[in-house]
Amino acid sequence: MALDHGSARTGVALSDPSGTIASPLPAILRVGARKGRRELLRLIAEKEVERIVVGLPVGLQGHDTDQTREARAFAAALQEHVGEAIPVELYDERFTTRMAQAAGGDADEDSRAAAVLLEEWLRRGISPTAADDRG
Repeated sequence: MALDHGSARTGVALSDPSGTIASPLPAILRVGARKGRRELLRLIAEKEVERIVVGLPVGLQGHDTDQTREARAFAAALQEHVGEAIPVELYDERFTTRMAQAAGGDADEDSRAAAVLLEEWLRRGISPTAADDRG
């Protein structure tokens, strides 16, 4: 599962069982609020998610921004909620929204951006061991 975190909406995408194709799902509203967090945790359990990749909005020069710090805090809180059984990792999401806009589609933009993020993550073939080493 990939998440394009935002305070108002969080885009969601899932890969197929083979880890080849990423598909956008409806965005979840306000995951920082109790209702949104419950919806996200329900979806994680329902889809039997094995790993969560959270987009990290690093500045163009590679520096942390307010959004970067917010994404890090969200990922850390999510890790606490799902426990050690489901690794939560951060992945550079620069340009995913632009790529999602260019690609178009019927799904909402945030979830299309999450799908682009997940496709890139899958394409790079990041193994669980290598991803864990990145911190």
